[in-house]
Amino acid sequence: MAHISSLCVYCGSSNTVPTAHKDAAARLGHALAKAGISLVYGGGRVGLMGLMADAALAAGGRVVGVIPRYLVEAEVGHGSVSELHIVSSMHERKQKMFELSDAFAILPGGLGTLDEMFEMLTWRQLRLHDKPIIVVDEDGYWAPLLTLIAAIEADGYAKGIKGRLLDVVDGVDALLPALARAREPVLPAATRKL
Repeated sequence: MAHISSLCVYCGSSNTVPTAHKDAAARLGHALAKAGISLVYGGGRVGLMGLMADAALAAGGRVVGVIPRYLVEAEVGHGSVSELHIVSSMHERKQKMFELSDAFAILPGGLGTLDEMFEMLTWRQLRLHDKPIIVVDEDGYWAPLLTLIAAIEADGYAKGIKGRLLDVVDGVDALLPALARAREPVLPAATRKL
């Protein structure tokens, strides 16, 4: 896992989610800190994002948040992270998170999480990057998404999404071993095309 020193994690910002998802986010934050992997995330202090960041910080980890100015002003920005990048737009947020990360993990979340995941998948499909993307199917949360992806492939709209563009693990505890198995990117990131 020497080539992965920072992991971008996309996840929900809601506090009204299953306890199992909250526990998983905190376990991941702790595990990343213990593994010496920097957490890159959306910079929030609420929901799974906040729990994960707090757990990483409590375990001595490095946490890098990227958040648009208007969300800081709405008082959801995490004020205690190791490094906080305040950007002007959601698009700039996604690009900055991409630039700061060696790989991506998708925990349970809502529309924003899906938006971020699909953008990274699309960029990878277009060969703008070759960084690992891993869906963490905690408690079977992403089963409907995986069914949709299988339908997209079956109807010929895309090929090799699962296995080529993204990997899937059953839960947070399987994520670090999957990152350790991930191959190093063979394409340089084409950030000028993003």
